[in-house]
Amino acid sequence: MGFKKDFIWGGATASYQVEGAAYEDGKGLNIWDIFCKDGGHIYENQTGDAACDQYHRYKEDVQIMKEMGMKAYRFSLSWARIMPEGTGTVNEKGLKYYDNLINELLDNGIEPFVTLYHWDLPYALHLQGGWMNPNSPSWFYEYAKVVAEHFSDRVKNFFTINEPQCIVGLGYQTGEHAPGLKVGPSDYFRIWHNVLKAHGRAVEALREFSKQPVKISMAPCGALYVPETNKPEDIEAARKANFSLPENSIGACSWDVALCCDPVYLGQYPEDILKEFGQFFPKVTDADMKLISQPLDFLGQNIYNAVTVRAGEDGKAVRAARYDGFPQTAIGWPVTPEVLYWAPKFMQERYKKPFMITENGMASHDWVGVDGKVHDQARVDFMARYLGAYKRAAEDGVDLAGYFAWSVMDNFEWAYGYSQRFGLVYTDYNTQKRTWKDSAYFYKNIIETNGENL
Repeated sequence: MGFKKDFIWGGATASYQVEGAAYEDGKGLNIWDIFCKDGGHIYENQTGDAACDQYHRYKEDVQIMKEMGMKAYRFSLSWARIMPEGTGTVNEKGLKYYDNLINELLDNGIEPFVTLYHWDLPYALHLQGGWMNPNSPSWFYEYAKVVAEHFSDRVKNFFTINEPQCIVGLGYQTGEHAPGLKVGPSDYFRIWHNVLKAHGRAVEALREFSKQPVKISMAPCGALYVPETNKPEDIEAARKANFSLPENSIGACSWDVALCCDPVYLGQYPEDILKEFGQFFPKVTDADMKLISQPLDFLGQNIYNAVTVRAGEDGKAVRAARYDGFPQTAIGWPVTPEVLYWAPKFMQERYKKPFMITENGMASHDWVGVDGKVHDQARVDFMARYLGAYKRAAEDGVDLAGYFAWSVMDNFEWAYGYSQRFGLVYTDYNTQKRTWKDSAYFYKNIIETNGENL
């Protein structure tokens, strides 16, 4: 027995990474518009101004997804395209674009999975303090209400926030991502708490104003650990490592799975973080935790790689050395397929929800060959290995709901600009021509067989 008959095979993108049309049809500025324009932050000072031009080419892209057999498309809405100032005025042309995209998907038998927020905060809200402002959860509630009222007659599945870890850790702690700030511990944990409360407020708005029953989750990421062997002590050490700090640093907090998921699914902050950093937390009330931990319908997780560990003499996880020449992707991330077996298993044990991979994929050195095709054999191999491990989790009884490949097409890869290609479809950024890679044909076959060919 492998994947369930109703398993969801899909692909994912994010608004700033694919839409383009950065200044068209009444869209407001967002923090990435400004961050890119400021210079010095992005590879070769590239911007998402044009990206993949999906704003004008969505029909072509939906046909690609249909032909590939995708059952679902996970995409994010641009908050500033819908509400240019972040609150108040609603931009009808912004709503119209997403109406068109959603209707096109449905007309082609593809289920829209909408992410409310994938890092592109309206710049007008940044000027009011962004996620540091105690009103930010209320701003997000107002936005989620507009989305629920307008789109929930057709959209049944929502993610509130994509990777809070990157929003807080890279946006406000290391400064690598927009808005490019480096705050101290007190502001850092205040931002974390506001982002999690904003998630809770969005859940409230979606439940309250949706026109039909909807399914809601979030799409976090985090540092993941897998056991070096199948010895019980190594498995237990890896299990514990996934939900505890490897070191007492703010940087480690940013990637701690439990800092995000424990409040959301268990209604409490992790003890080890409170013990080490509790003095920096804002006042946290019971009402806050009740808000943050409202019931969700499944457990989404963006997963790319893991650290291999074994049990040390004290039973705690010890990092296992990687052998010389260990495989890595073009972006330098290790290739660790077994993470798609162990992470869903460990996370479902802890959080007890149907599990869904909301992003998984790899950057590869892709180009159009002399034969006019894109032969990304490394990605084909990557998908076979990772999805094979995911299938093994299903066979071992882990309740798996779906898989979203990152990404449908090559796109603007944040601070890496256009230097990293994660797509199943090759994007020529000069002409916007789309070319199927070998991995797209491979994924099409996986979907057709529901993974039986793995």
